[in-house]
Amino acid sequence: MNCPAITVAMSVYNGERFLAAAIESVLAQTFTDFEFLILDDGSRDGTRAIIEAMAARDSRIRPILRENRGLIASLNQLIAEARAPLIARMDADDICLPQRFARQVAFLADNPDHGIVGSWSEDIDEAGNSRQPEESRIESGCDQPVHHADVLRVIEDRSPLCHPSVLARRDVLLAVGGYHRAYRHCEDYDLWLRLANRTRIANIPERLLRYRRYDGQISNRFPLEQHYGAAIAVLAYRERKAGRPDPTEALDALPPLEELDTLFGRGGVTRQVRAQLARGLIYSRAAMRSEGFDLLLRHISDGGRGRELWRTVPRLLRFGEPGRAMRLAAALAGV
Repeated sequence: MNCPAITVAMSVYNGERFLAAAIESVLAQTFTDFEFLILDDGSRDGTRAIIEAMAARDSRIRPILRENRGLIASLNQLIAEARAPLIARMDADDICLPQRFARQVAFLADNPDHGIVGSWSEDIDEAGNSRQPEESRIESGCDQPVHHADVLRVIEDRSPLCHPSVLARRDVLLAVGGYHRAYRHCEDYDLWLRLANRTRIANIPERLLRYRRYDGQISNRFPLEQHYGAAIAVLAYRERKAGRPDPTEALDALPPLEELDTLFGRGGVTRQVRAQLARGLIYSRAAMRSEGFDLLLRHISDGGRGRELWRTVPRLLRFGEPGRAMRLAAALAGV
């Protein structure tokens, strides 16, 4: 069998709601030389039936059906089983525009020093409607950086790539060890940080992916774990830049916050990460209704202050948490 130009890698868990539309958008690509690996990670809904029905219609689809092992294990399995030299990520709730693969394959052909390329995206809601510009701007921030130099300028502050928009060289992904299992819920950001030490990264300034935003997303369900992992991934990136070993490389799971000074071999890391988390989580309803609020109070007891923390008091009222709003105001006032 001839080797395809691209392997499209999609992992699905209980994704029946948007899955068919996502698959159709891949099959409708103007660039057609691809295999489509769809891994059902032990779904309990109608995901498997959808995959099997679509595979019966198009021989480019290669289903992988197995028990649940989690997203990171699934993504690494997809990389291992890919037959193509290029791997296109795709999620089961997003939509590719027809020219996505053609644009990205051409970019990597013209830029052999680049190991990965993403694209700009358009936010859509659950019904597939475009989000209002101001709403998208608040949640998404500005568009992803286009050139590698711009990627390096922002990468320590935010993810420079939209995960389901990327096309990557398989050998580059394998060279950095794929996705690291310790960075659950922020495995993509950690991967970009490790790739930035090895290859060039860019984005095509076209909206080649329609990115769906809704309450069931990982970022809405696990904000504290995601922010915590991202903060440690940046610290590990700085260690590598300084020529020091990455202390997280062989970890199966990240340690508790209180153990970060020991992990990185210097004092102040725990306090630094706590302050970063406190300021990053104040916009998350889920975090402020759970352990993120206790972390915020600990940050204030460490001396943390600022106008943005005071603005969290009325935000907590909007979140329906008057008791926590009063506790936060008292902590900020030193009562």
